[in-house]
Amino acid sequence: MADRKKITLPRLFQKVANHEPITMLTCYDYPTAYFQEEAGIDMILVGDSLAMTMLGYDSTLPATMDDMIRHTQAVRRGAPTAWLVGDMPYMSYQPSVETAIRNAGRFMAEAGTDCIKLEGGAEMADRVKGIVAAGIPVMGHLGLTPQSASALGGFRVQGKSALQAKKIIDDALALEAAGVFSILLEMVPDRVCKIITERVKSCFIISLGSGPHAHGQLLIYHDMFGLYPKFKPRMAKVFGNAGEVILNGLKDYVAEVTTRQFPQPENYFTIKDDEFAELLKLLE
Repeated sequence: MADRKKITLPRLFQKVANHEPITMLTCYDYPTAYFQEEAGIDMILVGDSLAMTMLGYDSTLPATMDDMIRHTQAVRRGAPTAWLVGDMPYMSYQPSVETAIRNAGRFMAEAGTDCIKLEGGAEMADRVKGIVAAGIPVMGHLGLTPQSASALGGFRVQGKSALQAKKIIDDALALEAAGVFSILLEMVPDRVCKIITERVKSCFIISLGSGPHAHGQLLIYHDMFGLYPKFKPRMAKVFGNAGEVILNGLKDYVAEVTTRQFPQPENYFTIKDDEFAELLKLLE
């Protein structure tokens, strides 16, 4: 979308005011970012999920700031007008407010992000306040927070009990008070998401497996196209099984090379007969 204007925070809030759902996807590389830009995706999250989807780890924890910066730089080059979210990796903000500000600043200065995202509720309010005070927009993340999956009992729905749901609602209001412009609710019951969406006033809510009542929706790109082989989350909708297409193509390639069907003349280059004859003379 060469003619699309840069997505800005006022434009996102205008969509919310107009009751237009915000579209958001994860992305980790240049070609995918290019396609998402062409499709008109509003927000792109370079998630620490790249530790799993791109690097093959079993959790998000091994992702480093250097990993995140390198992938985010590539995504920015592919999607210059999307609102780009840099995901703060494990231990890049938890140790202190100063650590959080420094690493958030790296995303902005080195990768050209429009904001950062961090996990956690009221306990992270001081980090949010510090980063926002430094002039960097912050997106919160509640519900299933993968960096805390061990403490949460694994990758499972959060807020199924009344007490747990109340805690998520309180955390959302604490993050709003701390200055976030948006909150991602991951794997939270739909009616809990609806309550939060209705109660927040100065930020908007994005749903990841948390129902239709948010201001926008997020999907993991690899889940929606069958590109992550280890598992398919229940909440994900497969919009096209690219993984199957790629696998079948790879099998065809192996078969054609093995049986000498590939390459054909249109798949390689040759040299003119007179030049080849001259070459043979030179080699004598």
